[in-house]
Amino acid sequence: MNDVQLKNPMYAELDRVIDSYRDAKGPLIQVLHRAQEIFGYLPPEVQQFVSQRMGIPPSKVYGVVTFYNFFRTVPQGKHVINVCLGTACHVKGADRVVEILREELGIGIGQTTEDRQFTLSAVRCLGACGLAPVMMIDEEVYGKLDRAKIKHVLQQYAS
Repeated sequence: MNDVQLKNPMYAELDRVIDSYRDAKGPLIQVLHRAQEIFGYLPPEVQQFVSQRMGIPPSKVYGVVTFYNFFRTVPQGKHVINVCLGTACHVKGADRVVEILREELGIGIGQTTEDRQFTLSAVRCLGACGLAPVMMIDEEVYGKLDRAKIKHVLQQYAS
């Protein structure tokens, strides 16, 4: 732990988390989950900190972080937009929804807007096939999307 990390309350919290798992068997995934909750994502310096404090090779920490899709190595926006690309949504125009969102937000799938308001992502199915095409922002599902509805929904979150 370096001086900057010692003074950072987030690293201090992560240090306490690691200590709390000291006697647990195979705690790396749990520690990484908590680290992501604390920092919002898992940048290389956080992975290195976990590696050092847990006595685990950096390559193993990195391997776990990149293997599981629920870990993020780049910051996400305040609001995460998941566009459904399942069969029903695909048939009903999911590709057009993605294109509209690209135009409106200026980002592609897997990217975050410069102001960190939105992250655009794609999923295989949201289970709302009757509303196709569908997107989900945070925990809210929006269906039967067209350009006007997408713009209206985005305006609600932009403020």
